[in-house]
Amino acid sequence: MKIIHLISGGDTGGAKTHVHMLLHNLSKSIDVTMVCFTDGPFAQEARELGIETVIFPGNNILRIRRELTRFIREGNYDLIHCHGARGNMMGALLRKPTGLPVVTTVHSDYRLDYLGRPLARLTYGVVNAVALRKLDYRIGVSDAMTDLLISRGFDPDRLFTIYNGLDFTPRIPTKSREEYLQSLGLDWPADSVIVGITARLNPVKDIPTLIRGFALARQSCPQLRLLIAGDGEEMGKLKALAEELNLAGDICFAGWITDTDSFYNAIDINSLTSLTETFSYSLTEGARFHLPTVASRVGGIPYLIDHGVHGLLFQARDHEALARHFTALAQDSELRTHLGERLFQRARSDYSLSSTLERQKDIYRSILHRKGRPYGKRDGVLICGAYGRGNAGDDAILEAIIQEMRQLDPDLPLWVLSRRPKETRLTYRVNAIYTFNVPRFLRRMGHIRLYINGGGSLMQDATSRRSLWFYLFTIWAAKLRGNPVIMYGCGIGPIQYPSNRRLCARILQKRVDVITLRDTHSKTELDDMGVTNPRIILAADPTVILPAAQPATVDGLLENATLDPAGRYIGFTLRPWPGFEAKADIFAQAADYAYEKHGLTPVFLPIERRLDLPAAQLVADRMKAPHHLLDETGSSAHTIGLFARMKVVVSMRLHALVFAAGQGVPLVGVVYDPKVSSFLHYIGQDLYTDLNALTLEDLKAHIDAAVSRMGDDGFLREGVERLRQVERRNQDAAAELLGLK
Repeated sequence: MKIIHLISGGDTGGAKTHVHMLLHNLSKSIDVTMVCFTDGPFAQEARELGIETVIFPGNNILRIRRELTRFIREGNYDLIHCHGARGNMMGALLRKPTGLPVVTTVHSDYRLDYLGRPLARLTYGVVNAVALRKLDYRIGVSDAMTDLLISRGFDPDRLFTIYNGLDFTPRIPTKSREEYLQSLGLDWPADSVIVGITARLNPVKDIPTLIRGFALARQSCPQLRLLIAGDGEEMGKLKALAEELNLAGDICFAGWITDTDSFYNAIDINSLTSLTETFSYSLTEGARFHLPTVASRVGGIPYLIDHGVHGLLFQARDHEALARHFTALAQDSELRTHLGERLFQRARSDYSLSSTLERQKDIYRSILHRKGRPYGKRDGVLICGAYGRGNAGDDAILEAIIQEMRQLDPDLPLWVLSRRPKETRLTYRVNAIYTFNVPRFLRRMGHIRLYINGGGSLMQDATSRRSLWFYLFTIWAAKLRGNPVIMYGCGIGPIQYPSNRRLCARILQKRVDVITLRDTHSKTELDDMGVTNPRIILAADPTVILPAAQPATVDGLLENATLDPAGRYIGFTLRPWPGFEAKADIFAQAADYAYEKHGLTPVFLPIERRLDLPAAQLVADRMKAPHHLLDETGSSAHTIGLFARMKVVVSMRLHALVFAAGQGVPLVGVVYDPKVSSFLHYIGQDLYTDLNALTLEDLKAHIDAAVSRMGDDGFLREGVERLRQVERRNQDAAAELLGLK
């Protein structure tokens, strides 16, 4: 693998650090050459690091293009990698004459690069914006940057993400905490809780909010101190603010520092108050020292820190929220330890130097692999389902299908029909089309290799006949446009209207190649409708493959919801349905019973927040026992992790039962739809009752039986393992239709 990098040569700051670090370490394992268009400190430092550096000086763009084209051809390079406006411009000009794929790393928001410099913005800024659109691939230096590019219409299939890696090899600070503070002329008490920040002292870092938040927190926590490392144009203004707030003896302005190891070793809380931030080295530096972190919720920061799990976040400029976080950490050393350790583990896993280098090489391999793909006009998969509606179960289905398609081929272009296409693009990094934009998805169907009618109970008319007609239309259209069609890990029914049953049978019989089912009841429905022509495979719901979040992450989620991670809980997932309100008292009394008899605190966990929260509140309002109602459960991994911490789960929602079953949690089902009882029967479980027939005695008896199964390591294991094994049939069937097996 031979890569040529193009960069202007005058870069500073994060971009300079990233490029030097990346090329210095990449050159140890692959052939790397850096081309600069100006000589100077940037190029000289690169040479000192052992990076092969070549200068193509001057402003004659056409001449440089000719010379670089010859240089690249003679050097037999495989790929061109650009950085910055001039690198991007030259990369765009070199695509055609070299025939090589061109990728750029986007280090900052290109629309903000020349703020305050109108002429440069009008020239370099416009050229850069155009060049970015002309290149083949783009790499964002954080998830936030990648999301920004997606939001501006860049193709998610041609975007990658990388982070500025940090060497997590343990290092011993040159000075102890006491020695370092003394070197700054500080005589702070040994029991001080020191908040620290390393940042340029300019407006974007918003140090005034830090000082105001610190001042407010110190009123209740006099042991707090603040150590500010950095310099800049706001130094005088900030010192004046500290004097105004009577904090002169409690704040130290250390200026620029070189001994960062001793600095981070000396503080107890790391902080960052930026108004905007792509990604900050200071966060991973602090993480390397296991420091708890308080930071503004901007840019790439929330991708590193889940609030309450790996640190504490606040809205930029909100000094009162910042003060509350400082107070909580100052008063709780155990919380500081937990947050610091979780952040360290996450940063070491995802943001280490070794991870960055492997990620960059993976990106190169992926680009070169895509260049050699044998497919012509048709490539990729279109996935259709009930996506983008805020239902955690449906979202988990989509996540599982995407995961399995990328396992088959990491470079397979993926398209999704979604009610919220912008949200789907950002969440799953796939292309998305508004569900009812018929002309657009019909055009896309003419360019794909496989159509997936994806998961869930799409073939039913209990909630809507129109939705059934729509999904049948998409199947009909996909086959008409020349695509193989698979219905993926789906449920069938109930289809109540005879005319709908006939229509469904006719289209499935003629237009579908493979149907993989998630339960035996669905097979019976197909048999009753006379559907025999597609290949029918009994598989499982795709979501059974999804993992739970790491235990430490789930601990943080529970703590953030004021729940003890070691507590004993019974989970309830309820939904509004005809007859539910009449049974609300039964659910409330059963929840009280679980608390009083078995010591299980009820926790209400929503799957579809919009519907499930009012149902849960209706029951919670009628309870006497202590209970918790979670406003939301987060990502699929977080949701599954929360269900894993329940000792028993009582649910009307199918996917709550699937999530809990996958984690070996005893289940009690309340059946409002045959799909619920069919799933429980499929995995060999017998604790379920029809909603209309539900009685308090039955529900209490089922809870007792489920409690008796707690702690049985073998419980559900056989059924769950069988589910995961047969679920692979979904992926295998898709692989056959794609010609990958």
